Amino acid sequence: ELLSRVFDHTSHRYCRGFRMLTLGWSDGNTFLPVNFNLLSSPKDEHVLYPVQETDKRTNGYKRRQQARMSTTDVLIEMLRNAGSIPARFVLFDSWFTLPQTVIRVKRENRDVIGMVRITEKIHYFCNGKWQDIKSIYGSICNKPCGSSKIVGSVCVKIREQRDCELEECTDAKIVFIQEKKSKDWLALLSTDILLPDEEIIRIYGKRWDIEVFFKVCKSNLALAREFQGRSYDMLTAATAIVFMRYAMLSIEARNKSDDRTIGELFYSYCQELQDIRFSQSLLLLLTRLIGILKETKPSNKNKLQEKMTELFLNALPSYLRCQLLLCA
Repeated sequence: ELLSRVFDHTSHRYCRGFRMLTLGWSDGNTFLPVNFNLLSSPKDEHVLYPVQETDKRTNGYKRRQQARMSTTDVLIEMLRNAGSIPARFVLFDSWFTLPQTVIRVKRENRDVIGMVRITEKIHYFCNGKWQDIKSIYGSICNKPCGSSKIVGSVCVKIREQRDCELEECTDAKIVFIQEKKSKDWLALLSTDILLPDEEIIRIYGKRWDIEVFFKVCKSNLALAREFQGRSYDMLTAATAIVFMRYAMLSIEARNKSDDRTIGELFYSYCQELQDIRFSQSLLLLLTRLIGILKETKPSNKNKLQEKMTELFLNALPSYLRCQLLLCA
């Protein structure tokens, strides 16, 4: 049901199946799948099997309607359904980082950080004129200094339509990054122009959690491999069960390894450690050492001092130990 011809970007061929659009939440440590939709094709000629008659009052009918909608419309609908989940940024790759999509997500009171598509067909307003991403990169391109991989950043404006006035455009920031072991470069776009370049890169790195999620679901949780059926409802239910399994595993892993799950106690001992400075901790150690020396008998003081000196010298690197012995 609703099976269609979809383009596989890995093999660069058309195949029969669905496009799974997934929305997840992550804090950098735990990833939880929030919503998904198995997308068919909006074009009737690409749909191989028509939709079955379904009661319009059911969720199954709504999901079938969404399956024939455009990807951007489904994305916005999923974000609205997840409006009660606290999240500041929406992260996605270059397939969704189009000006029209970014502006629509921004209207949902969510900032966007995404990989920019390297193409000459998309233009950004920079330095008083509309330019493509390659032209903007050429105008600020400098070799990164030292170990820094950040080439530079620039504030731009993006538009939803070509005839939009400049006052109606949305502000954004583009960060250019030198790719590892290659002369190629990458660009990240953020609608929060006050974020530092390093922070934009750090936050976007959390998007890798969804790639790990896909890998685990396909390899270990038998996504799309453990059911036999032709109903769209069965496809949706089987996918939802796989997502629930992953969510249960994520919660269990978080409870076992993440100290923040102990609640207020975590913040209490973190605050305690933060209040003790290095100078204070060193003073405590020295005070305790002086107290031990005072309590030691005079006949044993020399032996104790010699033992401490020997232990200290043995703990040093060989080149420092030789120099100190020569000085002695």
